[in-house]
Amino acid sequence: MSLINALKWRYATKKMTGRVVPQENVDQIVEAAHLAPTSSGLQPFKVIVVSNADLKAKIAPIANNQSQIIDGSHLLIFAAWDNYTEERIRSVFANANTERGLPASTTADYENMLVGAYTNKTAEENFHHAAKQAYIGFGIALAEAALLGVDATPMEGFNPAQLDELLGLNELGLRSTTILALGFRDASADWLVNLKKVRTPKEQFVIEYK
Repeated sequence: MSLINALKWRYATKKMTGRVVPQENVDQIVEAAHLAPTSSGLQPFKVIVVSNADLKAKIAPIANNQSQIIDGSHLLIFAAWDNYTEERIRSVFANANTERGLPASTTADYENMLVGAYTNKTAEENFHHAAKQAYIGFGIALAEAALLGVDATPMEGFNPAQLDELLGLNELGLRSTTILALGFRDASADWLVNLKKVRTPKEQFVIEYK
């Protein structure tokens, strides 16, 4: 299936069957997020994979009791860094240089520029920037799920502070940004499954300067 066809096939699934998504598919979806581009390659977010039924039951009321959390197979939680720090920035480049067999001095000037830029911003400003990077990975994971024929429901309808507390994300320097429920559609119970996919007409959506 091409990406365009996969995106035409997918929709924000409202009811899931409870059927388990094969682990290799979950791994591929997570790897897609892992390979996503991010600003300066910093990857300022983590993907938390939840399949434990008891934990999903605790998350459900935090997310308005959306049924996909319980009926879905896996829940992916995208959590961004709460701040850009010098230690975090330099750690990313140290790892990259080691993996590439390059001396630390290779990226020293660029690191110094980034450290200066980010440490002059507030933690909240930096979190919002990191959250945007998390959304890039989130979108690519959503697309990969569609390519694999796995239904996925993106969710922002949850209380981030409560989810962060439940998962202990504050202690990890993370804040939750969005949730992606993975599973398989229950076509017999989902009111949305057979409705035509509708988007803004392309001539209104695209602005061209030629």
